[in-house]
Amino acid sequence: MTNAVDYRTEPSRYRHWKLTFDGPIATLIADFDEDAGLRPGYKLKLNSYDLGVDIELHDAINRIRFEHPEVRTVVLTSGKPRVFCSGANIYMLGVSSHAWKVNFCKFTNETRNGIEDASQFSGLKFLAAVNGACAGGGYELALACDEIILIDDRSSAVSLPEVPLLGVLPGTGGLTRVTDKRRVRHDLADIFATTSEGVRGQRAKDWRLVDGLAKPAQFADVVRRRALELTERSDRPADGRGVTLTPLERETTPDALRYRHVRVTIDRSARTATFVVRGPSGSQPADVGAIEAAGADWYPLALARELDDAILSMRTNELDIGIWLIRTRGEIAAVRAMDGVLFDNRSHWLVRETIGMLRRAFSRLDVTSRSLFALIDEGSCFAGTLLELALACDRSYQLALPDDSAKAPTIAVEAANFGQYPMATGQSRLARRFYDDCDGVRSVVGRELDAEAAFRLGLVTGNPDDIDWPDEIRLAIEERAAMNPDALTGMEANLRFNGPETMFTRVFGRLTAWQNWIFQRPNAVGPRGALKVYGSGEKAGFEWTRV
Repeated sequence: MTNAVDYRTEPSRYRHWKLTFDGPIATLIADFDEDAGLRPGYKLKLNSYDLGVDIELHDAINRIRFEHPEVRTVVLTSGKPRVFCSGANIYMLGVSSHAWKVNFCKFTNETRNGIEDASQFSGLKFLAAVNGACAGGGYELALACDEIILIDDRSSAVSLPEVPLLGVLPGTGGLTRVTDKRRVRHDLADIFATTSEGVRGQRAKDWRLVDGLAKPAQFADVVRRRALELTERSDRPADGRGVTLTPLERETTPDALRYRHVRVTIDRSARTATFVVRGPSGSQPADVGAIEAAGADWYPLALARELDDAILSMRTNELDIGIWLIRTRGEIAAVRAMDGVLFDNRSHWLVRETIGMLRRAFSRLDVTSRSLFALIDEGSCFAGTLLELALACDRSYQLALPDDSAKAPTIAVEAANFGQYPMATGQSRLARRFYDDCDGVRSVVGRELDAEAAFRLGLVTGNPDDIDWPDEIRLAIEERAAMNPDALTGMEANLRFNGPETMFTRVFGRLTAWQNWIFQRPNAVGPRGALKVYGSGEKAGFEWTRV
C-alpha cells in the first residue's frame, strides 16, 4: 500500500476544519489550509477541497455524534472572508486518475449522506450558514443540511457550475438534491445548472435554493436564532455522557490489515481479499450503564469503526483487488445475545448511534465496486447483525456437512434483519432479496439453519458439501476474476439496488453511470477537455456528436 490513504484522524490533527461547542450547538468552520492538500500538485485556494478535507469532516461528524450527545444542531460555516466553499479543487481533479476521481466523489457522497442520516435517525440537525460564495461541491455540502441561510450581501451566490465550466456533472448529489430534496422546478434547475455565476439573494430563496436570507449585520444573530430553534426538533440528551472515540488501532503490512475484530488478507495473484470478522466473545455489557462504561471498546461500536476503516482503506488503496471474500468467526449465541442488547436498548442515544454506524458501514459495502462473496464455513457466526454482511454480498455459499451436524455451520435470521440496517432504498436486505415477500423467512426467526435449510429458504446461493466445497469456491472466484471489471461494476450496482428508487439510489446511480462515463470522455478529460484546460485561459475543444 505505497502512498496509502489513511482515513484515521482526530481534531488535533485537523488542517481544514475548526470545531467549537456552545451548549446544544456545535459549529464546524471551514478554513481549509491551501498548502495541506492530500497529494502534491495543487493548492486548496478559496476553501476548495480534496479527499483530505472530507476525511476530517467525516471524523468531525462522528465525534459530534458520539462524544457530544448534548449537541442538537450543527452549524456549518466558513472562516474565510466572502467565500463559503468553492467546491472540489479543480486542479486536483485535473491531475487525478479516473479511479481517484470516482472514489473521491463516492466518499464525498457518503459523507453528505452521513449528514442526512444523522438528521433522519439521530435527531442531529444541520444548518448551513452560507457567508460567502458557495459553488459546486460547496453548495452540495449545504444541500445536505436541513436548512440553508444565505448572506444577502449582493454578491454571495449559490451555484452548480460543473456543466458550463468543467464539462462534468455536479457529481456529489447536486442535481438530485436540488430536485428531489428541495423541489426546485426542473426548468429552473436547468437554468441554475447551466449558469456559472449562480443565483443570489431573493431569487435564490424564491427558487427554493436556500431557506432564508440575512443581511451581513444580522447574519450571525439570524443563524444562532435558527440554530436554537432547530434544537427543539431534536431528542438528543442534554445530560448524556459522551464516549471518546479513542485512536483506532490497526496493524498494516503489505498484504494485510489487522484490527482487534477485523482482519483483511490479500491474495494478489488471485486478486482477492478475505475479510474475517470476529464475533463478540467473553463477558459483554447487558445494560446501558455497562455499555457507556465500555465506551469505544464496546464490541458493536469497535466493530463498526474497524469495518468502516477496512472498507474505506481497501476501496481506496487496493484498486486491483476485485473480489472480497467475507467470512466470520465466533459463536452464533454470542451474536444473538448482542443483538438482543441492541434491540432492547435501541432508544438509548449511544446504542442508536452505534446501530447507525453499523448501518453506514454496511451501506458502504452496497456501493463498493467490488464483487462480494460470503463464505459460510466451519466456525462462522453469520447471525442477525453479522448476517447483514452475507446479505450484502452478491453471492453466498454455505458449507454442508451432512455427516457431522455438530460442526456444520449455521446461520440465523433475527429481528435486526427486518429493517434495523436499511439499504439506500429504504428496504432491508431481506426485503430486497425476496422482493418484500419475507413471510417464509419470518417463520424461522431465531432458529439456526444449516446449509440445506438455508438453501431451501433461498437465504444462500449454494450449499456445496465438504467434498465439492474447495473446487466450487475456487471455480466461482476464478471465473469472476476473469471477467471485465467495468461490466461487473455496472451489473452489481444494478442488481444490488433492484428495489424502490430513492434520492440516495439516484445519487449513487448517477455517479456510477453518468459521472463515471463523463469522467472518461475527451470532452471532459481529453487534451482540450473542459476539466483539463480550466484556469489556463484556453477554450475547451468539444466533440459535438451527441452520444
